[in-house]
Amino acid sequence: MEIHPKFKLNGESYSVQELKEVAYSLVKEGEPFEVSIGNFLLNWLSTSKTLTVSTSGSTGTPKQIRLQKTQMVNSALATGSFFNLKAGNSALLCLPCNFIAGKMMLVRAMVLGLEMDSVEPSSNPLREVIKTYDFGAMIPLQAQNSLKKLQLIDKLILGGTSLNQKLRNQLSPLNTSIYETYGMTETITHIAVRKLEADKFVTLPDVTVVQDSRECLVINAPKISTEEVITNDVVELISNTEFKWLGRYDTIINSGGIKLIPEQIELKLSKIIDNRFFVAGIPDESLGEKLVLVVEGKINTDNILEKIQSLKYLSKYEKPKVVLRIKKFIESANGKVLRFKTLSTSVKN
Repeated sequence: MEIHPKFKLNGESYSVQELKEVAYSLVKEGEPFEVSIGNFLLNWLSTSKTLTVSTSGSTGTPKQIRLQKTQMVNSALATGSFFNLKAGNSALLCLPCNFIAGKMMLVRAMVLGLEMDSVEPSSNPLREVIKTYDFGAMIPLQAQNSLKKLQLIDKLILGGTSLNQKLRNQLSPLNTSIYETYGMTETITHIAVRKLEADKFVTLPDVTVVQDSRECLVINAPKISTEEVITNDVVELISNTEFKWLGRYDTIINSGGIKLIPEQIELKLSKIIDNRFFVAGIPDESLGEKLVLVVEGKINTDNILEKIQSLKYLSKYEKPKVVLRIKKFIESANGKVLRFKTLSTSVKN
């Protein structure tokens, strides 16, 4: 694969052959996060037209899928067009290159001619950063821990998991242009984004969407996928390029004949709960499924239940009657909460 002549990695320009040598060096002598960068660069610069990547496993068993490199290039070009990224712009890589989000940051830099610096992926990646950057990508936890320095990045995309209301409120006053992304490994990261203050996602160039009979999103992106991508994400469709994300079809709770979307309830509860948490349904003889609140760490269950009962913006069906506590949520390799495994563990405890 060719690389843009203006591409730089940690301040240095490279030919394809020189970049291969750097990659070999990173694999042999680098820190663990640099080894993953090196391995990806070697795979990207090889003669193979495809790349094997792993899905996150947050909604099922992780699986290996093959992506066409030309489709990854198209994805990078679409992101560049949407965010008006130009050759010579600076970018920060602080996501691990074991997964698609980190890989695609490198692809964007090589395709668009960005000057990219890499730092070790951590929960506080800007801790020692003093430079400013035009573009960056993080997971919400990283943004949460970088609030005092986020304005070093002009345009920031957040993905991997949804943002809670507390974090939205903390990010709102910042001058950084912050976007929440929608996508998955199968769509080569994001195919739609929404500004922090917006309630709808807008698709990237050459991407259109429809709904199936379940009211789930179906993605048509011919430049990055040869087939339609059928998701389990329940949405409100606004147009063929705009939608509101409501939640996951496979987490919908049927309690006494009332359908409850956990993600919508969680957004409301995030205003009063600081711990990590989620709501879920457990079997119940009379209701079919009973709504419960699963909380990580220590919390006063009586106090939180009392607060929940007093919330006027929750219907009576949206108010959990039981709190299940667990010391530590079960996570996938890239930090996503595995709801069903965590719920199973909390119920047993």
